[in-house]
Amino acid sequence: MNLTLINKVNQPSDLKKLSIEEMEQLAAEIRTLLLKKVSQTGGHVGPNLGVVELTLAFHYVFDSPIDKIVWDVSHQSYSHKIVTGRKDAWLVEEQYKAVTGYTEPEESPHDFFTVGHTSTSVSLAVGMAKARDIKKQTGNIVAVLGDGSLSGGLALEGLNNAAELDSNLIVVLNDNEMSIAENYGGMYRNLAELRKNNGHASTNLFTALGMDYQYVEEGNSVAEMIVAFEAVKNSSRPIVLHIHTEKGHGYIPAVANKERFHWQMPFDLETGESKHTGSGESYDSVIIDVLDKKIKDEKQPIVAITAAIPGLFGLKELQKLHPEHYIDVGIAEQHSITYAAGLAKSGAKPIVFHSSTFLQRGYDQLSHDLGINDLPAVIIIKGGKISGGDPTHQGSFDISYITSIPNIIYLAPTSKEEVRSMLTWAIEQKEHPVAIRIPERGFVSAPIKEETFHPLEWHVEKQGKKVAVLATGGFLSLGEKTVENLKEHGIEATLINPRSFTYFESDLLNELQKNHQVVVTLEDGSLDGGYGEKISRYYGCSDMKVLNFGALKRFNHHQTMEELFTEFRLLPELITEDVLEALN
Repeated sequence: MNLTLINKVNQPSDLKKLSIEEMEQLAAEIRTLLLKKVSQTGGHVGPNLGVVELTLAFHYVFDSPIDKIVWDVSHQSYSHKIVTGRKDAWLVEEQYKAVTGYTEPEESPHDFFTVGHTSTSVSLAVGMAKARDIKKQTGNIVAVLGDGSLSGGLALEGLNNAAELDSNLIVVLNDNEMSIAENYGGMYRNLAELRKNNGHASTNLFTALGMDYQYVEEGNSVAEMIVAFEAVKNSSRPIVLHIHTEKGHGYIPAVANKERFHWQMPFDLETGESKHTGSGESYDSVIIDVLDKKIKDEKQPIVAITAAIPGLFGLKELQKLHPEHYIDVGIAEQHSITYAAGLAKSGAKPIVFHSSTFLQRGYDQLSHDLGINDLPAVIIIKGGKISGGDPTHQGSFDISYITSIPNIIYLAPTSKEEVRSMLTWAIEQKEHPVAIRIPERGFVSAPIKEETFHPLEWHVEKQGKKVAVLATGGFLSLGEKTVENLKEHGIEATLINPRSFTYFESDLLNELQKNHQVVVTLEDGSLDGGYGEKISRYYGCSDMKVLNFGALKRFNHHQTMEELFTEFRLLPELITEDVLEALN
């Protein structure tokens, strides 16, 4: 496609010079740019393809940044970035990484929050509207909800409080009939009824809350969206503008497979096929195999729970095998944990699947509902690792926030065999909640050497002296390489796999003091409040020197993993340098 119109748009005001026909052509050009880039870099495909017209119409009708748009999750803000002065990040391949995948105030005055988690937009917009009113200012405040964000409790809290505003607030409900996966929950039946009746159903969630309401069926029409936005601009009361769009609009593979194209690795643009091929066995398949066998044994009434991210764990396979044992609660991390507590209290065995960065949204429930009640739910956690590139999706903090809660056992498997054995043990034990952090540094198969395995018993991988390396989870391989490196300097170091972030073998720690001078801890996460600090505290009154290796407590932005590992000295040769210095 000849990209003629995009070259004329350098700022939102340029859109006001275009005709409706030109705006429709511009929408097609933007889709071409979006697909070209994300097919090479990966990214959120479907969400962005679905809101091109919405975005153009907003900037045509409103006057950003005086009128403010707050994107929920903000993973659908690519078109917004293109028309607000950042189009070179899509036009020029060398600049593909010049902007983030989410809104970022440091990039543009048209972005107001660094946001990457769901359901926040309405509460943020209510705060902005209140600030505008109390400062006697003017301007429209627009919040965009989409991709299942309405199922998050914070979105409902925001709407409930938005109804109390007696001033301008526009909530755009981008209804594409999808979350990350399928929508889940009773409110979506009401949305379906509203769509079916062109916004005139007898039951209306939003008017029941006290808000005004309008419906737009053709949300992927620039003309229809311009009319809709002009009708609500400068409204004096909070209003919900419910628009019906198509996720993945304009790209057949994304429309046909909405869940897979919510976020996609690099793919072939013509076929839609991913350029990333799996290597066969995975930790997901190991977990599904354990659950399949346990369910078939009928000894454990297992319920697998996900909060809208089944694809991250391959749970669709379990849903096919045992649909009655599978629940997707929608984007509701808090509910998933408290729901699990209710199941566990009543004799079922809940297995909750979470991403490290999303589980933090359920911290209170981990503490108050699982921790205090000491209920034997199981939580499978992925993405727990030092993260770079994007501050909104950091997996560095789960060790700190989970181990701060009494009663929760946090396990750190290092291989598929340990994942299998730990999950089996966690299902069968009935005393405590158990979280299992799936290793993130490659798939490892390593037979368990003990005849009798227990996940709370440390394993000495290699007995040595002078230096002991405690390597947790996916960093066991880093520990192995460090021990090899130390050997080149004449040091036969001890290597220990602790298998847990919460249990400590005092006898072994005390034994190390007899012939070791330095203890090294390795953890794939933040040092503040982490595993290494606990070991340092244990040896605090002794002569043992303890070196902790992990991440600094911060939100990483644009750094690559290579840059972070160098900065944090998480390379065998750098760890060895620090050990030799400590010994000397």
